[in-house]
Amino acid sequence: MTNDRETKKSIMGGDEREHRRLAMTLAAVLLLGAFQLGEGELKGNYSKLSGIIIPGFASTQLRAWSILDCPYSPLDFNPLDLVWLDTTKLLSAVNCWLKCMLLDPYNQTDHPECKSRPDSGLSAITELDPGYITGPLSSVWKEWVKWCIEFGIEANGIIAAPYDWRLSPSMLEERDLYFYKLKQTFETALKLRGGPSIVFAHSLGNNVFRYFLEWLKLEIAPKQYIQWLDDHIYAFFAVGAPLLGSTETVKGMLSGNTFGLPVSEGTARLMFNSFGSSLWMMPFSKYCRADAMYLKHFSGGIRKGPNTYQCEQKEFQSNYSGFSTNIINIEIPSTRGIDAYPSVSEFSQTNYSSMEYGLPTQLSFSAREISDGAFFKAIEDYDSDSKRTLHQLKKSYHDDPVLNPLTPWDRPPIKNVFCIYGVDSRTEVGYYFAPSGKPYPDNWIITDVIYEIEGSLVSRSGNQVEGNPGPASGDETVPYHSLSWCKTWLGPRVNITRAPQSEHDGSDVQVELNVEHHDEDVVPNMTRSPRVKYITYYEDSESIPGKRTAVWELDKGTSLDHQL
Repeated sequence: MTNDRETKKSIMGGDEREHRRLAMTLAAVLLLGAFQLGEGELKGNYSKLSGIIIPGFASTQLRAWSILDCPYSPLDFNPLDLVWLDTTKLLSAVNCWLKCMLLDPYNQTDHPECKSRPDSGLSAITELDPGYITGPLSSVWKEWVKWCIEFGIEANGIIAAPYDWRLSPSMLEERDLYFYKLKQTFETALKLRGGPSIVFAHSLGNNVFRYFLEWLKLEIAPKQYIQWLDDHIYAFFAVGAPLLGSTETVKGMLSGNTFGLPVSEGTARLMFNSFGSSLWMMPFSKYCRADAMYLKHFSGGIRKGPNTYQCEQKEFQSNYSGFSTNIINIEIPSTRGIDAYPSVSEFSQTNYSSMEYGLPTQLSFSAREISDGAFFKAIEDYDSDSKRTLHQLKKSYHDDPVLNPLTPWDRPPIKNVFCIYGVDSRTEVGYYFAPSGKPYPDNWIITDVIYEIEGSLVSRSGNQVEGNPGPASGDETVPYHSLSWCKTWLGPRVNITRAPQSEHDGSDVQVELNVEHHDEDVVPNMTRSPRVKYITYYEDSESIPGKRTAVWELDKGTSLDHQL
């Protein structure tokens, strides 16, 4: 029991009381802020509103739907046994546990010996054990729900929308009818409570909600689409949204990210790369967009349309696709060692170039070159997983009939949109990889890491870093440039307010009104007191009638010395 507690403590990676305080603060801001938005009969009357929670990556329980005998272990898997996450079974029967977690990397089917399915209800997202693997906010829902109960919200007023976070967006619908069921959830909430819902999405849950909105366009007559949204969704709270992807996804794909779990990095990489969702949070350029491949009328007719991927000129004028630096810097081996790189065994020696017998070559790749597949094609001869990645990238993302998710997100057509994220934590924004000389999945090692922290770029090794750092850093898992993309959703003039997060007398509140904004980042000209954590509010000073947009930045970071 002690070991289990220690495992949880190590995965949490921070002060639990700080996490709870953040949860309570967020809950108060969400609830009290939302209930003052209404007009007419909804103003202050939250009894008609429902809260629908779409959790993030790895934040839904998965349960076994098979009988699996585990040799050499006293613990077997039976139907409804907890798989994600049961640390006891992970420690005692890791091979069995992996069979219940892994998916076929090409077609996303279950392992022949074990299948897992997402749990349902609020307990599926509030009781995740240990619940902290995706950062502090992944555990916020339990405290949030407790606070709602104390506030007097009825049991049918809080609805969870858990999902199998291992699947690509199209497979969520194909296998589980997830988006069809989510539409029914909104419609049932309206009938039950008499009012629209407030959507709370965290991390990958924002990507899921975006896909739902696009899927809905193909299910409802065009003239009824906006009316359906107005009737069923009152506000959308995007919490910690990776709007341009997360660089940590690259680390998980190439070297493995254990999240503090007691598995090797190679095992973590093998598992992560079997998930179709592994590509859903890849970083991508803010300058490149794609048209829908299919145009489907709500009556069911489908016709193929143009599938174009175009980039603005800015993509080629800037070096980093809108991020602060190149995300991948990788050393290509000087020779193709067959033992170290099994994927090249099929290639003839006559295909070798003289370069391959010289010094190792270092290549750098931007967010666009990762998301469009150029990077994976470049290392295809040296990494046996690249073919799988390219297949999944094309099938589940570039050629998705509803949406290419690896493109920038415009403001969703919801009445009230609130984007909330933390800033000024040390966040990984780039990596240096080199061949390890070992076979897949351990064939790459990280030789250096680039961090953004409080408006600057630093490397783990102390080497000089080239790039364009933003005015702040990210939330520890998602870079600032990705989190703050929602500032482009603000109008041409913005009101900015900065206030301490803790109790204060109002003397440290700063306000700037009618700040001009041109579809880029907006940075306030405000001061900061040392050791004070602020929350900075950005709101439209002139909103489109019936629409409201706001961005809330919460200081999370500590001093540079403490972080390093």
